[in-house]
Amino acid sequence: MLKKYYKFIVAIILAFFFILSLVVSWQESTIMDEQAHIPAAYTYVRYQDMRLNPEHPPLLKDLAGIPLLFFNNTFPTDDPAWTRGVNEQWVLGTKFIHMNNAELVTFWSRFPIILIALLLGWFIFRWTKELAGTIAGIFALILFAFDPNIIGHSHYVTTDIGIAAFIFFAFYYFLKFIKHPVWKNVLLAGIFLGLAQLAKFSAVLLFPYFGLVALIYAIFIKRHATDKFHGWKFRLMKLWEYIGKYAVAVIICFVLIWVVYYLNTLHMPPEKLQANVLKVFSPESPKAIDRLAINFVVGMSNISQLKGLGEYFLGIFMVFIRVSGGNTYYFFGEVLRQAKPSYFPAVFLMKETIPLLLLLLSTFLYSIFIALKNIYQSRSVRKFWDKFKEYLRANVVQWSMLGFVILYLYVSITGNLTIGFRHLFPILPFIYLLIAKSVSDLIKKSSQKSKKIFKTAGSIAVVWIILIPIVAFPSYLSYFNEFFGGPQNGYRYVTDSNVDWGQDMKRLQSWVNEYNYLHPLQKIEKINTAYFGGADARYYLGDKWSSFDDRVPFQPGWYAISAEFLQENLYKNPPNPNYSWIASATPIRIGDSIFVYYYPGN
Repeated sequence: MLKKYYKFIVAIILAFFFILSLVVSWQESTIMDEQAHIPAAYTYVRYQDMRLNPEHPPLLKDLAGIPLLFFNNTFPTDDPAWTRGVNEQWVLGTKFIHMNNAELVTFWSRFPIILIALLLGWFIFRWTKELAGTIAGIFALILFAFDPNIIGHSHYVTTDIGIAAFIFFAFYYFLKFIKHPVWKNVLLAGIFLGLAQLAKFSAVLLFPYFGLVALIYAIFIKRHATDKFHGWKFRLMKLWEYIGKYAVAVIICFVLIWVVYYLNTLHMPPEKLQANVLKVFSPESPKAIDRLAINFVVGMSNISQLKGLGEYFLGIFMVFIRVSGGNTYYFFGEVLRQAKPSYFPAVFLMKETIPLLLLLLSTFLYSIFIALKNIYQSRSVRKFWDKFKEYLRANVVQWSMLGFVILYLYVSITGNLTIGFRHLFPILPFIYLLIAKSVSDLIKKSSQKSKKIFKTAGSIAVVWIILIPIVAFPSYLSYFNEFFGGPQNGYRYVTDSNVDWGQDMKRLQSWVNEYNYLHPLQKIEKINTAYFGGADARYYLGDKWSSFDDRVPFQPGWYAISAEFLQENLYKNPPNPNYSWIASATPIRIGDSIFVYYYPGN
């Protein structure tokens, strides 16, 4: 029955995901990173100028900026932050978003990101269906569409969903080229490799990794009777073919990068590009990367045809500095600067759903069992080697995906940037697909009795997975599984984009208005606000808004404090003494990220 009506089922799942993403997008205020990405998106497509947010490629922002062209938005091009400032993305972001209709600007700039997430879901279904059948494809799509973490980020104008999508697309077309190295597939592999590079700079990992996959496959590819060469000549011919065609794909990739950056910097003054590089890198620095970045970018900025590539390499240089510099973050009762290797494994275990974790563990153990079984049955090194070569030939999709997941995890765990589970999004589509493929293989190889047991267990898992976002609504960004107390308790372990990205300011506005309506004799006249996010608190709270300096003792009154600031002040070393009274106070929770207190004074 599922196979007969699979198109209808897929459409229903994607429609549910689409509608839910739209609803949550409208409910949530502008998040922190959107404060920089949205003004950049508008200026890229409106002015072909990339002076804002150069540390990320333009593709996703171009798409996010297109809907904004259909509204009568204004941008402060006469503001000193634009004319004389250097990458004043945060200042101009606040002004641009809130000098227009903030809700409409935020909502419509998010719309293309939702469409990309939908396309990713469809691709996950399609590729899994090709590899393991229709039922497995539907199962992989369910894992994606009902993952609260995916729903939580499906609508933000950031790079996280976009890079997950375009890396997945790049893998799909690259592996089509690997299996059938015809020129059409070379072209598609190059285009989608370029689109991945234009989504986020972390996609540079694909260059060496794809090269390695092509090399391994060329070495172990099976000779057919129609092949002219034998032995080492055949191997050399295949190596030459794959390496040469992959080099052509890389050239196509960089041509696409050049075209997109050229169009996005068409009207950008060269001195703005030079100012951006000199703001980050010092000509007086003894570091080689500073001199290289300045010479490279400044040299290209003076040649109109190369100015776009100068902007591209500036972004790459900035990412190296950003990653090596790290960030301040709260993690299990500590405020740290240096990354901990346990950070990403911990947030994965806390924020992924329990059924997915159980499926991941089960399929991992199953894969280990099959591998050990094959080793045991080989009984000789030669037979094992023959089986291993056959596995590499027949299962290039699985082992290349698994290898990328391991590589990406290693880079993330050993890196110095720890700002959220979202940085692991590029591996999630592969995990969904590999789980669905493993479950499908297990059922197909089982006895009739075992098949009934596995299908019953699978049905229970599907119902469980579908219920999670329904029960958790609307706490998707702040989702934590039940082992760690759910969304209400996640802030106790980590903050930043895992819990608090500023998504609840509209909810704070609604709560203040409702409170004043219900308590006309005890209205909130002023609410002191320590807000971590991209919305302007004054825009939403109006004359009730008040800032406060947490370096001086709190005065009697109302306080709204974001979880990010709350935990950092309570747990930094030494903790902020002005926050000591909060330990015994009971807050009113606004969403999951804002804590409202009334401080009566000493």
